[in-house]
Amino acid sequence: MDWPLIATLLLMGVGGGFAAGLLGIGGGMVLVPFITMIFSARHFAPDLVVHMAIATSLGTILFTSLSSVRAHHLHGAVLWPVVKLLAPGILVGSWIGPWIGKQMNTSLLALVFSVFVAFSATQMLVNRKPAAGRELPGPAGMAGAGAVIGVVAGLVGAGGGFISVPFMGWCNVRIHNAVATSAALGFPIALSGTLSNIYFGWQAPALPAWSLGYVYLPALAVIALASVAMAPLGARAAHRMPVVQLRRVFALILYALAAYMLWKATR
Repeated sequence: MDWPLIATLLLMGVGGGFAAGLLGIGGGMVLVPFITMIFSARHFAPDLVVHMAIATSLGTILFTSLSSVRAHHLHGAVLWPVVKLLAPGILVGSWIGPWIGKQMNTSLLALVFSVFVAFSATQMLVNRKPAAGRELPGPAGMAGAGAVIGVVAGLVGAGGGFISVPFMGWCNVRIHNAVATSAALGFPIALSGTLSNIYFGWQAPALPAWSLGYVYLPALAVIALASVAMAPLGARAAHRMPVVQLRRVFALILYALAAYMLWKATR
C-alpha cells in the first residue's frame, strides 16, 4: 500500500475509534462509507465493494470494542448482566446478518446501509422520554432483542450501538451506561460477524490479494491500529463532555454518509 492510502486509513481509524468510544456505535457507521470510497477508487470488483467494506469494518470492531470497553469499565459504566443476557442472541444474529447480505447485490446492500444510517442519525436527534416505569425485558425478550441487534449489525457492518443504545434508553437505562454497555456488545457482534464474512466470502470470485473472505486484511490492520489508540479517548470524553450536543453533530455527519451510500446504491 502507498503512504497516502495508509495515511487515509489511519485518519479513518482515528475518527472511527473516537466515535466508538464516545457513542458506543462501534465505528462502523463512519467507516463503511469511507472504506467503500477507498475500495471503489482502488478498482475492487464493483459487486464486492460494499460487502468487503462492511466485512472489514466489522473486523476493526473486534479490536476497537476491547479498547473502548476497557475504558468504560474503569468508569464502572458497563452493565455486565445486560451484556450477558443480550450476547447469546447477538452471536446468532451476527452470524446470520452477513449471510443475508451475501444474498443482496451491491446496490441493494448500499441502500439498506443508507436506510439504517439515516435511522441511526434520527435516533440521535430525537430525544424522546421513555415511560417512567418501563424496564428491560426478561431473559427471553433480551435474547430476542440481541438477535435483532446482531442481524442488523452483522448486515451493515456496525457495532450495533445505533440500535442497542436507543433500545436501552427506551428501557430507562442511563445514557452513559447504555453507551458503555453497547461498547461491550461490539465484541460478540464483531467476532461472530467477522467469522461469518470470512466463511461466506471464502469462495467469492475476484477477491483482491490479501483478502480473507470478504475481509481485506491490509485495511483492517491499519484502521484497527488507529482505532484502538483512539477508542479510550472517546470513552473518556463520553464521561466528561455534553454528549447530547456531540450526538447532534454526529447525526449530521451520519446523514451525509447515508446520502453518499444512497448515491452509491442508485449508480
